[in-house]
Amino acid sequence: MTTSNTSIPAHTWSELTIDYRPIGVIHSPFQDISGIPIQPTGAAGVQGHVEILPELTEGLKDLDGFSHVILLYHFHRVQEMKLTVTPFMDSVPRGVFSTRAPKRPNPIGLSVVRLLRVEANVLHIENVDVIDGTPLLDVKPYVPDFDQQPAERVGWLEGAKGKVQRKRSDDRFR
Repeated sequence: MTTSNTSIPAHTWSELTIDYRPIGVIHSPFQDISGIPIQPTGAAGVQGHVEILPELTEGLKDLDGFSHVILLYHFHRVQEMKLTVTPFMDSVPRGVFSTRAPKRPNPIGLSVVRLLRVEANVLHIENVDVIDGTPLLDVKPYVPDFDQQPAERVGWLEGAKGKVQRKRSDDRFR
């Protein structure tokens, strides 16, 4: 039996492994998980920087022409996976895939941050909502024509509109 979009048999998906290596490290003023803004919109003005491995510096060519970048990173402090979590913006347990919670089967995070400047292998960024020392998996330019989509619905977050700027993390995902 195969899935509809691939030739890999469905029973082997759980056996499939994919190895990634960090391409750099995200630095921020946040040393502990408690109190971190839960999204970049809640981290307005918070500056940090990203150190890209020196041997990858050439890949940063032309990135300074973009005002924002997408950071994909590994939630390195996550110690367990949960399929149901109570997200920061709610008090009701939700399926992890309907949240941005870090305790995921693959603990990968995503943040869209302002790119202030590029100096050699260092990206100076703003609106960073990531704990200091987080391993970076990839950087992509943020392009509104590609990335900004009008949303017709936002699920259980409908009642939380406008509240993310004030919300901070606590110990629930330690």
